[in-house]
Amino acid sequence: MVTISDVAEKAKVSRATVSHVINNTRYVSDETRHKVEKVISELGYRPNVLARSLRSGQTHTLGLIVPDSSNTFFAEISREIEISAFEAGYSVILCNSNEDPQREKLYIDVLTEKQVDGIILVSTCGQINTLRGLKKLQIPVALLDRDIKNLSLDTVLVDNKNGGLLATNHLISLGHQRIGFITGPSDANPSAERLTGYKQALRENGIPFEKELIRYGDFTAPSGRLKAIELISLSNPPTAIFAGNDMMAIGVLRAATEKGLHVPEDIALIGFDDIELAAFTNPPLTTIAQPKLEMGKTITELLIQRIKNKERDVQFKMLPVSLIIRETCGG
Repeated sequence: MVTISDVAEKAKVSRATVSHVINNTRYVSDETRHKVEKVISELGYRPNVLARSLRSGQTHTLGLIVPDSSNTFFAEISREIEISAFEAGYSVILCNSNEDPQREKLYIDVLTEKQVDGIILVSTCGQINTLRGLKKLQIPVALLDRDIKNLSLDTVLVDNKNGGLLATNHLISLGHQRIGFITGPSDANPSAERLTGYKQALRENGIPFEKELIRYGDFTAPSGRLKAIELISLSNPPTAIFAGNDMMAIGVLRAATEKGLHVPEDIALIGFDDIELAAFTNPPLTTIAQPKLEMGKTITELLIQRIKNKERDVQFKMLPVSLIIRETCGG
């Protein structure tokens, strides 16, 4: 492997001069700089990032743990985080917990061993003791999308309760009284909060809550399809379905087609997230939009601020959601 000494010897300069050219830490004449850069190119020299990290105490890498990297919402969020991190001079290591607390713990340990500067976590909410241990080790952690009670960590959430309220009120405004709701896993904060918003909308409009209209999916399209078939097969089926995320809403569209129903003529549908694919379904999906760009940028900025100043006050950000009207509700 080519070393900095090899470059210095061939360029006939000191190792310190090569270092200053690479790191831009001191003035070097244009002539000398060009000579060193030419030798670096000829020899194919690459700085030893690990050695540099050991000297500086930073690796300029961030860990990102998401529950399901195949879920388009998390893929889009991950992209925004990577873009923001790259612009700030950091690389991102992506890990998929698969909604498994033990797998989440394993990845937290792996990222710690790799000496990442900080971790962005969309948590399964099952590793509170592990996260407390990271705080003691002074490894910055920022929570995204899902809150963990009794832990004082920088957090970025969206107003899921209001999103549930907006979605249900929109269906009610179109004349629907019997609205099915396919929610996500019961132990995920967003699921519970969207269900709370759904119930509030029913209550405020004088519509009785019916437990048989609630189905629990897992935020995947197959679960949306399966739960939609269950709702459609009821003796008194709903006239509209609120899917707890867009991936499950796509599954609902498939179920409706299989059952010979037309959306929105026979059954209305609204999703949640506003993934890029939502505008390209047939028909295009009405949904609740999460501000993904702002979420990714904000959580990355908070984590990098924490890396640079571990003593600053903890910050909690609640971002708004919005209703995006397309064609699956008929209005």
